[in-house]
Amino acid sequence: MTERAGDREEPRVVVRDKRRIDPVSGAVRHVGGTGGATAPGPPAGAAQLGLEAELAAEMGAAAQVDAELDALRTQLEERTADVQRIKAEYDNYRRRVERDRAVAGEQAAARVFAGLLPALDDIGRARAHGDLDGPFRAVAEQLETTLVTLGLARYGTPGDAFDPTVHEALMHSYRSDVNGPTCVQVFRPGYLFAGKVLRPAQVAVAEPEEVPEPPDAISAQAAGAVPPGPPGPPGV
Repeated sequence: MTERAGDREEPRVVVRDKRRIDPVSGAVRHVGGTGGATAPGPPAGAAQLGLEAELAAEMGAAAQVDAELDALRTQLEERTADVQRIKAEYDNYRRRVERDRAVAGEQAAARVFAGLLPALDDIGRARAHGDLDGPFRAVAEQLETTLVTLGLARYGTPGDAFDPTVHEALMHSYRSDVNGPTCVQVFRPGYLFAGKVLRPAQVAVAEPEEVPEPPDAISAQAAGAVPPGPPGPPGV
């Protein structure tokens, strides 16, 4: 059987592009081990753009993180200032409460001491008259010691300098044996508590006597006080 000329298959033509430079992208082709050219890689400009885009994205993320950190620092500073202000207010409140409590305690103790002063006066008068003896003496001394321990201070003795802020003068006289206003007699002692006068001391005050000037000095002063008159007219 013979083959006809029209039935014969034409041989297929294969074109191999062995150029090292891609004519479209301009990139260098990598030739494989079989001698054929592999698919061209991405262009160099596109890779650079990708790197720049990635760097810009990282820089934007870093800027956002910095902004968030700044906002957190601002909030932390505000909260710290609030805490410090609240602490200062609490410290002031605590000191004020402690001061008010101390003042209230002193006032209460002062009222109690003021109520005991008449009893202390009776104890003092009994001691002055020699009637403080026996069991009553021990009780009186224990009471006085306890009050002194609690802060009550007694003052007022003959010879003290007169101080109108702590003494109440009931009598006044002049004496030659004093150099200034002096308490020469104490009618009732005074008491101090917490640096304040609970009751002033009642005293008699004496001042130095005024020494009279000699008569000769007075005559001389009187004579010197009258100036001599103008000279008279010359005699005729």
